[in-house]
Amino acid sequence: MGDVVPLPVRREPLQEQDRPAAPAREPRRDGVEPLWRESAGRELRRQRQASGRRLIDVADEAGVSPQYLSEVERGLKDPSSELLAAMTGALGLSVAGLASRVASAGKSLPTPLCLAA
Repeated sequence: MGDVVPLPVRREPLQEQDRPAAPAREPRRDGVEPLWRESAGRELRRQRQASGRRLIDVADEAGVSPQYLSEVERGLKDPSSELLAAMTGALGLSVAGLASRVASAGKSLPTPLCLAA
């Protein structure tokens, strides 16, 4: 299957005054693997932008609000499998295809990527 890579343990939750205003768009550099929702959202946004489609059009086709899709793309929301399937389907992808893209993108990251916790 592959090598077992020890993953760094998440630190204590940040206090409210220490939380960043928005999640980082790039992979975290502090030794902690990116969250699935951050990596998946980044890939969804890349696919939407590569296809030249507007957020509102993809959201409408997926049956979600533009605000919700935007929050997913920014890594703020962790969608259910049903909503993720709707969003990937609207972009011409499958959930498995998205997971494969996230895993492939993670190979170039300086930190490991955790797809399941």
